[in-house]
Amino acid sequence: MTDQYKTISAPSEGQFKDRGSKFFAYAFPCYLEEDWQEALEAVKKEHFKARHHCFAYRIGLDNNNFRTNDDGEPSGTAGRPILGQIDSFGLTNVFVVVVRYFGGTKLGTSGLINAYKMATIEAFDAATIIEKTVEDIYRIKFDYGLMSDVMNGVKKLDLEMMSQDFGNEASIEISIAQSQVEDTLRQLKSLIAKIRIEEIDKIKNIPGLKISYLYTR
Repeated sequence: MTDQYKTISAPSEGQFKDRGSKFFAYAFPCYLEEDWQEALEAVKKEHFKARHHCFAYRIGLDNNNFRTNDDGEPSGTAGRPILGQIDSFGLTNVFVVVVRYFGGTKLGTSGLINAYKMATIEAFDAATIIEKTVEDIYRIKFDYGLMSDVMNGVKKLDLEMMSQDFGNEASIEISIAQSQVEDTLRQLKSLIAKIRIEEIDKIKNIPGLKISYLYTR
């Protein structure tokens, strides 16, 4: 495993046509199961008249979290070619769904494989491919009395704040480079508790503060 990986920066689209059939490919950044499920539902709503919504995704860096779906096409002619292009481009944390409108002429096994492959390639060619550092996402819940200390600590350590919620309970979500998690969390806790970093390991809990791991991206 490595600290770096390639993915796409934002959703992108591609299109391929063959003998009347139209293939619309939609590629999305994807880090959680909910990400690809929401993207698939959105595409299905937009293309509710389409015959097939075939897809594939790869999430994470251990090569074990992936899925393909042919959605009624002959086995191995849709999902696998899509996943093949995710891998050919060297990408992960990506979900691709290809929508097919049948044009009246059967394409055969090789024709379908080529069509789903080419539609996916078009979507990736239109995307901005970026290299990212593996990051762990944490949620920080805290009493409002700690808000100033929490925010100052996040700012001082130059951490990316992904979301914030100041309802009945205050919470924020931050990202930390995975290779720096242990040291960064120690520094953050010492800043919030206003003690020297050498003393932070002696404290099991900081009253009013809870830091929880969410997921890796």
